[in-house]
Amino acid sequence: MTDVARHETEVRGARLSWTETGQGPTVIWAHGMTSSGWAQERGGMFDWSPVSDAGHRLVRYDARGHGASTGTTAEGDYTWPELAQDLLALLDHIAPGEQVDGMGSSMGTATLIYAALAEPSRFRRLVLTSAPTAWQTRAGQAEVYRNLATLIETRGLGAFLELMASNEAPLPEAFQGLDADAFTPQVGEALAPTVLRGAALSDLPPVDAIAAIDVPVLLLPWAGDPGHPVVTSEILRDSLPNARMQLGRSLAQLRGWGEEAAEFLR
Repeated sequence: MTDVARHETEVRGARLSWTETGQGPTVIWAHGMTSSGWAQERGGMFDWSPVSDAGHRLVRYDARGHGASTGTTAEGDYTWPELAQDLLALLDHIAPGEQVDGMGSSMGTATLIYAALAEPSRFRRLVLTSAPTAWQTRAGQAEVYRNLATLIETRGLGAFLELMASNEAPLPEAFQGLDADAFTPQVGEALAPTVLRGAALSDLPPVDAIAAIDVPVLLLPWAGDPGHPVVTSEILRDSLPNARMQLGRSLAQLRGWGEEAAEFLR
């Protein structure tokens, strides 16, 4: 991973950093909030190498304000519809005119949903992992994000890290054995509150709007995580016209999702 060349593209007031592995039709990977293009793989959560090994050009990019990408100071720039516009603008630069496949996690899953609604013809297939809280579960999660943003502003990112480390709630079985890198924030202290408040302003589109996404979709939720409730993926499965779902209960299953995605994206 460390020897993969990095590229930078100016997109809507930010400079997005991205890498590519493999050759063939483009697949774009959109990571979760406070993560980055490679962080979840470095931490042992996922392994997307089977996708590039199967004849795809896999683009992993750092979202605005995350990883090696620059950010902006407006909370609204980090809402899911705006992040979708970032993704589409990046594709206009790096895969102009190409119909692509998309893979996402949490914030990245939401980003792809909005992108597919904005430009339906741009995507051939979607792999949507760990769908976030939405609709009836979103208000509580939004309040958590606002409180964390205030904590970081008043006491610093270290206080946030201490809070996460002191959390006595048991890890979901699917996370048992993960390296700490999988959860290490990839957002700096100055922008973290802005990113969190942007997330607090976000929700998935109404269910009837999502039903317009008429491409094959593979939903890959994991079990036991209230921040990514399985019910979101179940509603998506039942609402999308061409979707199937596979639940991950163990870390081994999450690490096998690369093979599942490669097969689905054939």
